[in-house]
Amino acid sequence: MKIAVLGTGTVGSTIGSRLIELGHTVMMCSRTANNEKAKAFVAKHSSNALAGTFADAAAYGEIIFNCTAGVASLEALNLAGEKNLNGKIIVDIANPLDFSKGMPPSLSVVNTNSLGEEIQKAFPEAKVVKTLNTMWCGLMVNPGLINNGDHNVFISSDHPEAKEEVKKILESFGWKPENITDLGNLSSARGTEMFLPLWLQIYGAKKSGTFNIKIVG
Repeated sequence: MKIAVLGTGTVGSTIGSRLIELGHTVMMCSRTANNEKAKAFVAKHSSNALAGTFADAAAYGEIIFNCTAGVASLEALNLAGEKNLNGKIIVDIANPLDFSKGMPPSLSVVNTNSLGEEIQKAFPEAKVVKTLNTMWCGLMVNPGLINNGDHNVFISSDHPEAKEEVKKILESFGWKPENITDLGNLSSARGTEMFLPLWLQIYGAKKSGTFNIKIVG
């Protein structure tokens, strides 16, 4: 499958690398076609990796992974172009963390709204699926790093068929079907995004991102 990864940071690189390992072709993108991190990603993965602008990648990809910083996601997707996103699944991994006033960050969208919903409203013909946003990127693509992979990932979307397609990708990452917790429609992304301030506090206490939620009882 041809997949676009928006964002050249650690999350985008981790997701993109795992997708290539699984046999997909990935275009990593940023504002410019010659971004140094995107070029390094291509050099690392050779023929299965490409680099381009947000618009290039959105046109190329059959599925779009939004791995940008949450406060910049709408701008990046606007640069990608609505016509390039229409009808496609956007896997939204981003969180609306605002670090403009330092630590701890606030959420730029919260309580009665979510970044996932904002993206869906901005691009009504796309199919937004919120997932993987409650954990460190290493666990996103390799849940077996802790507890034999027995912990939970959440998924939210207004598009049932798109949700099923993303579940298949999660399973290919190593997520057990019984641990993929379907929270319902996209409004449930409010809860998973609001978990991030607590996640950051736990990260600060543990000095490690290798932890996750396990639902028991």
